[in-house]
Amino acid sequence: MTFEDWMRHRGLSASSIGKYASAIEGPLSAWATEAKLTAGPLTALRSESAFKKIALEIQRLPIFQQRNETGHHMYSSALAQFAKYLTDGHSGDVEEDIDQILTDPGLDATERMNLVKARIGQGVFRQKVLSHWKACAVTGFKDTNLLVASHIKPWRSCNSLERLDQFNGLLLTPNLDKAFDSGLITFLPAGPIMLSPQLTESEKLGISADMRVTLNAKHQPFMDFHRDVVFRAH
Repeated sequence: MTFEDWMRHRGLSASSIGKYASAIEGPLSAWATEAKLTAGPLTALRSESAFKKIALEIQRLPIFQQRNETGHHMYSSALAQFAKYLTDGHSGDVEEDIDQILTDPGLDATERMNLVKARIGQGVFRQKVLSHWKACAVTGFKDTNLLVASHIKPWRSCNSLERLDQFNGLLLTPNLDKAFDSGLITFLPAGPIMLSPQLTESEKLGISADMRVTLNAKHQPFMDFHRDVVFRAH
């Protein structure tokens, strides 16, 4: 879902949507790039924590302070809306999660390594998920080099055992992984897909209402969580 679609779904006026989107894509991105805070547009950022750090630096720029004051704080409002948009993504912040793993005193070196690899979709977790599914769980696509080992119950909601549990994983094509991770699709206990009303132009992503997955009983508690907590039902 784009920033503009997200604002539209949140009920912002057409005027506000236009102003905030233009501010993020235009002046705010330009000021950040000129100040060497980013190497490209703010819309390329997907890390909530990284964006918030950059947003703080943007707000310290003299041009921001001047234009924000004369613009009735429209630019600070645009930054706040974009931060909410990233927060609402449900995908989690990989950088922040890895920092948390590395600083957890309750983990030994091996546990840290396994959890870091699991968080970035590599290592033991990916091997277990590949071993179970062998192809995309939904489409049957078999080139595993292009498939993503996606957690069903999101990383931040899991304990260490759940993060490495093969039954907390689906092997998905990248488009399905992103939609699933963002709560734009989920699956019923018997396997049929559910599409969120927030998923626009699903057919252009190759996602259709007749898709399904075959779940093991051990997948069900994780999928129940995803359906109840992550899925954007409204």
